[in-house]
Amino acid sequence: MKERFKEELQSKGLSPRFRANASGCLDACEHGAVVVVYPDGVWYGGVTPEDAAEIVERHLQHGEPVERLLIRDPKYGRTGPSEPLSTTP
Repeated sequence: MKERFKEELQSKGLSPRFRANASGCLDACEHGAVVVVYPDGVWYGGVTPEDAAEIVERHLQHGEPVERLLIRDPKYGRTGPSEPLSTTP
């Protein structure tokens, strides 16, 4: 998963601005593979390597969370539809 995100970041010229890091389950194992975007605090669950391109393009480039992958649990931040995010660092 990390390698796929790194490839997507690099292909879009975003690797100097964003980093993909590996981690454990972040205490969210029940949500499958989890991706967290910081500093936005957006948690994605059930993520597959095929979702990397969509997360990079929609969220990181355009500030629009990928609604279908959001973990909607107060423990992880968002519980409802998201508002557009800032794309400035």
